[in-house]
Amino acid sequence: MKKILTAIFTLVILTSFNACNDYLDILPDDKITDVTFWEEPADADMALNGCYKPLTNICMLGYGPGIDAATPNGYQWASWENRLAFVGNGTISPTTNLIVPQRWQYCYQMIYRINDLFENIDKIPDYDNAAKEQVIGEAYFLRALAYDLLTRTYGGVPIVTKVITTSESKELVRATEEESWNQVYSDFDEAIKRLAKDGKIGQATLGSALGMKMKAYLYNSQWDKVLEYCDRIDALDKYKLYPSYYGLFQPENEGNDETLFALSFMGGPNNQGSCFDRYFQPQNLKYGMDGSSSTYPTYDLVREYETIDGSPIDPENPYENRDPRLDFTIVRPGAYFQGQLFPTEIRKHTQALAVSLNIRKYLIETRQVVEFQSDLDFMVLRYGDVLLCRAEAMIETNQNIDAAIDIINRIRTERDDVKIKPIAKGLNQADARKILRHERRIELAFEGQFWDDIKRWKAGTEYYPSIVEDDNGGTVSVKFPNGYDVNRDNYLPIASSEISINPNLKQNPGY
Repeated sequence: MKKILTAIFTLVILTSFNACNDYLDILPDDKITDVTFWEEPADADMALNGCYKPLTNICMLGYGPGIDAATPNGYQWASWENRLAFVGNGTISPTTNLIVPQRWQYCYQMIYRINDLFENIDKIPDYDNAAKEQVIGEAYFLRALAYDLLTRTYGGVPIVTKVITTSESKELVRATEEESWNQVYSDFDEAIKRLAKDGKIGQATLGSALGMKMKAYLYNSQWDKVLEYCDRIDALDKYKLYPSYYGLFQPENEGNDETLFALSFMGGPNNQGSCFDRYFQPQNLKYGMDGSSSTYPTYDLVREYETIDGSPIDPENPYENRDPRLDFTIVRPGAYFQGQLFPTEIRKHTQALAVSLNIRKYLIETRQVVEFQSDLDFMVLRYGDVLLCRAEAMIETNQNIDAAIDIINRIRTERDDVKIKPIAKGLNQADARKILRHERRIELAFEGQFWDDIKRWKAGTEYYPSIVEDDNGGTVSVKFPNGYDVNRDNYLPIASSEISINPNLKQNPGY
């Protein structure tokens, strides 16, 4: 997939759009009109890559580890990036720019491009059927992802399955949330019929589609379906835990056996890399990298990491004897990052110095990132998550909780570099649920999962208000100081700019 990504630049010229507009309406003005297009299989490949591209936007999945800024795990001081700080502290509104309108816009941009592909791919003569079906399968997978993101974010949304006119786009109404999820399931089913078991890095495969459909069922607490799809993933005999937790997030190990689906990035001057080292990197004079540390971990998260042997944390030496995943995920005082001592030899941006914590996960430590265009891929779904989904479904259906604990203990003991005290068996359902939710928060910290977890658990009132503390225990910020309203805060509002275009789009409750 990385080598194919070079074609995206050409496609964007053909299907240009201004990503910095205040808004893009539901019908992006980017249809390919070149009469020479859709003449050979390479055209379909190029169009398909254009369908992948919106996922890398920072208001979609392209903010990577920074997505946790919407949760008690992280704090975003540089709110000019995508406004996840506003999501995380409860101040989001229909007029908030960036994530409120742009997640909607980029999802529908994907949907528009995919529908255009569906309506034109049959024009290509002498197209090998297996190759064509693979492209169609990937397109269905991507449309399912787009509707999945929309429904998780806004609730029920307009369902568009064909290319429509501008006037038609202004008459669309929102489907129910159930209807929107049914569209997600249906598109994943079409992808599953067509996708191959193996593929290039960053390319959707059968495992990708099975896994992401499983996560859609998980979001909706359809536990029997979660277990069914975990079984189907395991039946592929393809995925397993990578032996090194730290190594999972290093560029030399991309595409390892734990990865079900990842966003693929390229370094270099063509603006195809990720934003991770630009936004989350500390200021490193040695490498000439003036990172912004724009989202950083909270002490609330640090306290969640256990000790290796289960003993109390030593207040005099709080970072000794801790779960190794703490140091693999977070740069904390006294640790080294890129060979320099933090926070003295290498430090955070001057506006973020009150908290001596920085993200480590998904930052490249072994070399300089050229022009802040990181080529490190972002894993959207990995097998460690699948195991925790299976354990959660077993706990929630109250079937063989001891076996679910065995699965959680695999996460805690099976890797070469993570060995912490196993969880004892004999727990009741409520206690096992607490263990599972704690383990998901730690194992998947800064992987963009915790925001969805809090929403689907309807647990906002348990995690908020949440205080962001400085190094001395003072208050930097309070997230949701007035409390969390599940009916309101589990969704983003529909942007005012979208409703002004189409008054049929009814606003979410509370906004």
